[in-house]
Amino acid sequence: KKWIQLLPGPMLLKDTLNNCTLRRCPEVCICTADLMSCAKRDLEQVPSTLLPTATTLDLSYNNITQLNDYWLAALPRLQTLRISHNKIHNITRQVFHNATYILHLDMSSNYLSTVEKYYFDGLVKLEELLLYNNKIVQVDQNAFVKLIRLQKVYLSWNRLTKFPFESIQRLEHPYLRTLDLSANNLSSIPVQVIATLPGYIKNGLYLHNNPVICDCSLHLMLQEWKHRGFSSAEDFVEEHTCKAFPNVPRSLVNTFNYNKYIGDCSWNQFDIPQILCQVGESLVIDCNTSLHNDNATNYRWISPRHELFMYPEHSNQEHQPFRNGSLLIRKGNRSHSGVYVCIAINELQQINQTFEVNITFQYPKPPESFNTGLTTLLGCVVTLVLVLMYLYLTPCRCSKCFKKPASPPPDCSAQSSILSTTPPATDGPNRKISANKHVVFLEPIKEAQNGKVRLAVSEDFPEAKSPRLLQLKLDSESISSRGPFLTFKLL
Repeated sequence: KKWIQLLPGPMLLKDTLNNCTLRRCPEVCICTADLMSCAKRDLEQVPSTLLPTATTLDLSYNNITQLNDYWLAALPRLQTLRISHNKIHNITRQVFHNATYILHLDMSSNYLSTVEKYYFDGLVKLEELLLYNNKIVQVDQNAFVKLIRLQKVYLSWNRLTKFPFESIQRLEHPYLRTLDLSANNLSSIPVQVIATLPGYIKNGLYLHNNPVICDCSLHLMLQEWKHRGFSSAEDFVEEHTCKAFPNVPRSLVNTFNYNKYIGDCSWNQFDIPQILCQVGESLVIDCNTSLHNDNATNYRWISPRHELFMYPEHSNQEHQPFRNGSLLIRKGNRSHSGVYVCIAINELQQINQTFEVNITFQYPKPPESFNTGLTTLLGCVVTLVLVLMYLYLTPCRCSKCFKKPASPPPDCSAQSSILSTTPPATDGPNRKISANKHVVFLEPIKEAQNGKVRLAVSEDFPEAKSPRLLQLKLDSESISSRGPFLTFKLL
């Protein structure tokens, strides 16, 4: 209170406190509540005064050559650190000591030549690491061993001739989704090692623009990735090249066109097991690996939505992992469809294996409806065929019917009889003649002739003026069963 009383007034106290805060921000930087930007200031070293409330520090586009030990102790809340486009050659052991809050580190476009084991040991919560456009020729196999939360690593545009894929194969980084190794000097790629990686890592494993030697194994691996829709292959089809002749630097051809330029690589689809289920059903998936199911083997399941399930702590209302490696899907729905990945890790043998299965939940198909239109059309076609058969296929197959017998043969029907101009007998009990008509009535004689037709001509009728006109008519009983009038003209 006495100190305040000595001040000229309250406004002077406020200005004094603001000055104390501003003094924490270097004059060459711009500071806000939680941001400190010192980019493009031609700095040769990190400012001695730093803003302790900063969560983001930008030192990019300067001439910084070295980072001091423990320099991040003054930034306990720092989450994002950008030191790109500087001249840093190496990193000492204590540079990132206790920098436990950093999630994003950008050291791209510097002069790093190696990535040693101890470089990033203190960044236990680091998720994204950018090291592209350096001069890196080697990466230690344990360089990222303590970065258990690592999700993205960018190492493109360096000078790597090999990379320790075995460190990724041990699956020490369960959240890793992106590993960019494009535009390096990789001459060979260990296809057998990469084949054991889970699909979600292959999807983000970028290997294009490397001078690898063409071979069938690489060609088939990339064809598989493209077939499964992995971004690492599908988005960079033209950039995937290989050297057709190792000793000729410019003999680069497109890797996907290997068969066209080099030789024939027979390719069988690399299908993973498929399981079809109906929506609403429950399903238990087994982790089919060769590892023994004992207490030393741990199992991790990763769903198509990138959910992690482990026994016993990781489970929800829809998924339940078991100690033996199985996974229960309760009342599956369409959102549960996709590729499930099981990772079996044996701690004693220090090996791991993966198993993938594609599960599809679909609704049951409705029963097929009866197609009345098709049935009606089919019935019409059958009817038409039967009518044509009746008209053109003569039922009588007797050769005697085609002669001129004195009397009708006993085994021929009236429809197949041959008309004759010879006048038949005019007597008969059932003969019916209509006078003054130039017609002949052919009537089956039911008793005497067994329904056969008798023939008469116009000569029987003196009134007929046209003797060459012959008409045929069935009697009333025959009309109802045999058909309409038939008219014939003799030539």
